[in-house]
Amino acid sequence: MSSKGEHQAIPLSVLLKRELANEKIERPEIFHGQANQSKKGEDFTFLKTECQRVLGDGVTTYSVFGLFDGHNGSAAAIYSKENLLNNVLSAVPPELNQDEWVAALPRALVAGFVKTDKDFQDKAQTSGTTVTFVIIEGWVVTVASVGDSRCILESAEGGIFHLSADHRLECNEEERERITTSGGEVGRLKTGGGTAIGPLRCWPGGLCLSRSIGDMDVGEFIVPVPYVKQVKLSSAGGRIVISSDGVWDALTPEMALECCRGMPPDSAASQIVKEAVQVKGLRDDTTCIVIDLQPPEKTTPPLPPPKKLGKGVFKSMFRKKSPEPSCQIDNEYSEPDVVEELFEEGSAWLSERFVLCKWLF
Repeated sequence: MSSKGEHQAIPLSVLLKRELANEKIERPEIFHGQANQSKKGEDFTFLKTECQRVLGDGVTTYSVFGLFDGHNGSAAAIYSKENLLNNVLSAVPPELNQDEWVAALPRALVAGFVKTDKDFQDKAQTSGTTVTFVIIEGWVVTVASVGDSRCILESAEGGIFHLSADHRLECNEEERERITTSGGEVGRLKTGGGTAIGPLRCWPGGLCLSRSIGDMDVGEFIVPVPYVKQVKLSSAGGRIVISSDGVWDALTPEMALECCRGMPPDSAASQIVKEAVQVKGLRDDTTCIVIDLQPPEKTTPPLPPPKKLGKGVFKSMFRKKSPEPSCQIDNEYSEPDVVEELFEEGSAWLSERFVLCKWLF
């Protein structure tokens, strides 16, 4: 028998409940909203919160957000929306603890994108789609992207971060070089009189993007290998904006964030779409997803003080005057220590990303 002074054994179930309760306190509250104005009906979104996963060290939750901007039809966008997450999760090794699972996401996202592309092309459909895919696990945000939809983050401390890459040939010199050195051609569409017009395109095919899912009819130079970036926010949180090119053709990141400051996610997404359409008109499907990550005790979105901006934000404000919002991705943005970069890789070459698993073939 145990005396009063001795410690009593605590059942394992109680310990697990305590751990889960503590974990829940440390995890952010996630609020999201979306808005769309449709021209062609080829933009699709995927929003799934509180996904549960049994880990080697307990149970955890994560959230997934995706934006799929289709072209030449909606088939690729719909297929990617319905299959990409499962393909990504299938590429994550089993029995990983929470930290290992997060660390495995960048590789799994590459595998998932490639498998989704291969399976869709096996259907012999010629549609294509851009993809911006975001997985949030705790304070860690992992983003994979192909095409010209974009994802930006504004931390609660006021820093602005690009979490995706723009694979529009007009804006991306590295992608132009990759295509031409591989034997492709990059140039503008030529009229009957030989005048070059419109954006830079990849030939054969004439696509103005260098990466996408689908597009089996445009040749081998358009690849589905995503740019992947993974960051960890501070416990102060931040706001994520995912938008199709209909927004970024009209607004800079600063303009998009400023026009919806103080609004909850639903209203913020609607305001960003409204602002973009006012600037350029409804020339294309225009879609926006806004996600707020907040400390659990907060009940309103984190709002960085507009008059106390850091050095990097002042730099970005001066860049608002550029006439080409859609091409403004600047690696010189100040990146304060409060957002920690965990992973970044943008190579289009699978041999540089990982040795492909057999299940891809």
